[in-house]
Amino acid sequence: MSKNEVSYLTSAEQAIPLERLRPFANHPFQVRHDLEMRELMDSIGESGIITPILVRPKENGLYEVISGHRRWEACKELGVQQIPAKVLYLDDDEATVLMVNSNIQREHVLPSEKAFAYKMRMEAMNHQGKATSRQLGEKLLSVESISKETNESQRQVHRFIRLTYLIPSILKMVDEGRIAFNPAVEISYMTEEHQRWLKEEMDLCDATPSLVQSRTLKEMSRNGTLTEDYLNTLLTEEKPNQRQKFFLNQSDVQRYFPDTYTPEQMQNVIFHLLRSWEHKRTSRHRPQREDELER
Repeated sequence: MSKNEVSYLTSAEQAIPLERLRPFANHPFQVRHDLEMRELMDSIGESGIITPILVRPKENGLYEVISGHRRWEACKELGVQQIPAKVLYLDDDEATVLMVNSNIQREHVLPSEKAFAYKMRMEAMNHQGKATSRQLGEKLLSVESISKETNESQRQVHRFIRLTYLIPSILKMVDEGRIAFNPAVEISYMTEEHQRWLKEEMDLCDATPSLVQSRTLKEMSRNGTLTEDYLNTLLTEEKPNQRQKFFLNQSDVQRYFPDTYTPEQMQNVIFHLLRSWEHKRTSRHRPQREDELER
């Protein structure tokens, strides 16, 4: 029994049919069909489920999965009919805290997953009354608890929770690495309407705001001075440290080279040709010297 289960009433391990399982309500962690899922399926195919999933009983003989959504999905993909599980008798807040604790230590956790997990756990701990009776005190102590158990600073926990105020389309850009974390935190303070304006302009301009620009947008949104025209102007201005990037796809240039050429060889040829072109261009426009004019 793990340390997260010590204080919970639990039944003996049992096999539960997959069709009687239901996902945890508002589960913040995605089940991705990636390489890790493939490896998990291979492991289950060879050795079965080594660690039982954790569930709690619901109405009509159903069970809500607290920990084990990926193992459950892998079993469905493999056509497994039953899965070993431990049944825990928890209230909503206890189940939420355990769900977050069981999933937050994954190797790959998206910013959105961490954001909603921290928020859910903070709210659950506040409901449990594990802090003071004053709302502010509860919030501070629950964040402190999350900070200690996740090795994140309290400030960073607060900043992750701020991401839950982003509209879904912008939050998706954070997960995809198209918007950096710090600007995203500042954008989260903008109204939803202003965030929608920003998303439209980012799509049109194919640009994202810098940290300094995001702070400006945050203040303008707060005081009601932000306009769509200003957003367009801001996103189209050149950032001092963010020149437009230029790159070539290997597939676009591969056809000009022998099949045996490596990417490094192709790059060397391209740079050699560019240097030759630059030399010819500068030579053609080089001012004639005085002695040349007298000839």
